[in-house]
Amino acid sequence: MLFLGFVNHVPTIVPWSETSPATRQDMPSFLSLPLVALFPLLMAFAASSDLLTMRISNRLVLATVLAFFVVALVAGLPLDVIGMHMACAALVLVVGFAFFAFGWIGGGDAKLAAATTLWLGFGMMLPYVVMASLLGGALTMGILAARRWPLPERLQKIVWLDRLHDKKTGVPYGIALAAAGLLLYSETAIFQRFIA
Repeated sequence: MLFLGFVNHVPTIVPWSETSPATRQDMPSFLSLPLVALFPLLMAFAASSDLLTMRISNRLVLATVLAFFVVALVAGLPLDVIGMHMACAALVLVVGFAFFAFGWIGGGDAKLAAATTLWLGFGMMLPYVVMASLLGGALTMGILAARRWPLPERLQKIVWLDRLHDKKTGVPYGIALAAAGLLLYSETAIFQRFIA
């Protein structure tokens, strides 16, 4: 991305990534706040969707991916860094689909994990995997423990809760994936660019 700058009153074009942080801060806050909030909103939607429907839609995953590219370009993330984020997401997608093939996670979970690591990059990939595993394990243990007890009749009328309590239903692992992403988001290169 290019930025029009002035050196000795002569217009020059320099890469956006080389502009000073002060120039990036000149972006109106009414623009930067929604851009910074996009990832948390998408993660909240993914978690609630998985909880209520046991599905993570392809549209939501695609929106998460597209939002990354828009926000990364506006934040001035260098193209080589964006490329590394894409490589990280591709690696997670391959591993995620291997897990899906073994029946360990759902296809939506594999795609959401890849879209999330697109935002996080290689530097945050291992902490993300560890945190998502710990949160997912705790979520699984909690749901399995709750399924041992009969669901009160009044709660059986709530469709998503009745589905979640059914022993034949899986665990909405998207909640753990989204929560791990949210917990690490403030450490990402994109977030740091907006608050620098």
